Amino acid sequence: MAANTQGWQTLGKAKLKSINESLPKTWRVESLPSNEEQQDVTGNYIRQYLSKYEIEITEASATTIVERTSSGQWTAEAVTKAFCHRASLAHQLTNCLHEIFFDAAIEDARRLDEHRAKYEKPVGPLHGLPVSLKDQFHVKGVETTMGYIGWIGTFEGKKGTGREKGFESELVKELRDLGAVPYCKTSVPHTLMSGETINNIIGYTWNPKNRNLTSGGSSGGEGALIGLRGSPVGFGTDIGGSIRIPAAFNGLYGLRPSTGRLPYQGMANSMDGQNSVLSVVGPLADSVGTLQLVVKSLLSREPWLHDPLVHEIPWREDQSKAPQGPPISFAVFRHDGAVSLHPPVRRAIEAVAESLEKQGHKVIEWKPPSHKRGVDIILASWTYDNGADVRSAFELSGEPMSQQIANTYGGDLTTKPPKDATFIAANNVAKREYQKEYMEYWNSTAELTGTGRPVDVVIAPVAPFSAARPGKYTYYGYSSIVNVLDYTACTLPVTTADKNIDVVDPSFKPMSKLDEANMAGYDPEIYDGSHVSVQLIGRRLQEEKVLAVTEYVAGILKG
Repeated sequence: MAANTQGWQTLGKAKLKSINESLPKTWRVESLPSNEEQQDVTGNYIRQYLSKYEIEITEASATTIVERTSSGQWTAEAVTKAFCHRASLAHQLTNCLHEIFFDAAIEDARRLDEHRAKYEKPVGPLHGLPVSLKDQFHVKGVETTMGYIGWIGTFEGKKGTGREKGFESELVKELRDLGAVPYCKTSVPHTLMSGETINNIIGYTWNPKNRNLTSGGSSGGEGALIGLRGSPVGFGTDIGGSIRIPAAFNGLYGLRPSTGRLPYQGMANSMDGQNSVLSVVGPLADSVGTLQLVVKSLLSREPWLHDPLVHEIPWREDQSKAPQGPPISFAVFRHDGAVSLHPPVRRAIEAVAESLEKQGHKVIEWKPPSHKRGVDIILASWTYDNGADVRSAFELSGEPMSQQIANTYGGDLTTKPPKDATFIAANNVAKREYQKEYMEYWNSTAELTGTGRPVDVVIAPVAPFSAARPGKYTYYGYSSIVNVLDYTACTLPVTTADKNIDVVDPSFKPMSKLDEANMAGYDPEIYDGSHVSVQLIGRRLQEEKVLAVTEYVAGILKG
């Protein structure tokens, strides 16, 4: 491991200065309001800094963008420049970027335009589409710090590897081959293991819809950037909710595919080699159609030929259409027995269920095996080494853990030895047995749905709150249960919090101190206007079906 000789504060400040100075001077805003002065910086607020043409481009869907770049109506260069400008503004408002490589992206876009002019056809189905990437992806020409000061100037904390700024993750290569234009990498919490995005380089990444709140994590930079339309689509990762949390908090659609559907090869990670519950790659965007476009395009590249963990499952067109014929069977999950939902989330869950029932769909109550067992299994997997991996990364520079990370990897954990093979094997057996029990419960719902088949999709919270207040993300049970089961899930934006409707229930009685603390964090005034989302959960490797159902339900909610 490479040790930095400068103080961590000096290195962190230098890196932040480098990031901010990468923004073109003409796109820097001299005087920006504080979070208190301007809580919501989406919509008309950010538009004031953009031309009408830039607004038209950056607020078009990804499908519209590729149609126009492929036909020549828009140039890839113009599209890329527009998103680079809006991303610059997004970063200044929320602290959402780690790496900025606009000049290289604009050069890539020019080459795409030259190709189209010469051959009169696009490079691929994502021709000229700007794509943002979580700072786990390696991209040639730029660093991957993953929020660690000790990783600055290294390859994952090591020097002299020959890979520094010269290596690309498999998914990045495939995006380029499809005609996409990577142009920035987004902020993450150091270690990745938090639903809030904070590190000692960029500080805290704020929610652009309500800057009292977090943008989520660990793909929090993606959530903030796309929430401000500084990107038409981005890729994050998810080991306990890290795609769905920022997607939900920012009013976006985020797909958590099952393991082995999309390529993870060649990415930076924490606790690499922990295989009980694997992290997965997935997209975030403002429409289901965009998620379908990028997943279908990536699968057309046959990623199973380049990543040994990817299943040979091409895009299944027959499962990707909006449901027809017999009603879809839904279940609704209102409480996991541990932590109660804040009023806005509770209202969103009921709104979805009621809307579906009005359309003639049966919605049953979801009463699965104890979620506490599943949550205990995944939490154990995150601390097999008792934090040795993440602490070694902090030790490279001597920087401190944020409190959000120290809650998991600090304290008594630092004095304990790693778990042995017997413990890990037992946890793996417990996971397998839990998955089997949950599977049979799901199968048993065929007796209740009225369709002759089990529940198609479960409506569930992503988190007990619409977004967390800084330092108050203390419970991950609603999101992480999907990971331990390896189910497919997609977020669904539903509404926004309303202080006049979403009032505290005076009869609330907490089940535990954790439940009490969670509800104590709810303040209708603070949460007013924040995005409120749910997740739709399907079974393993049902990505096409889950996306189709999500699009169908979204259509119902929009009327």
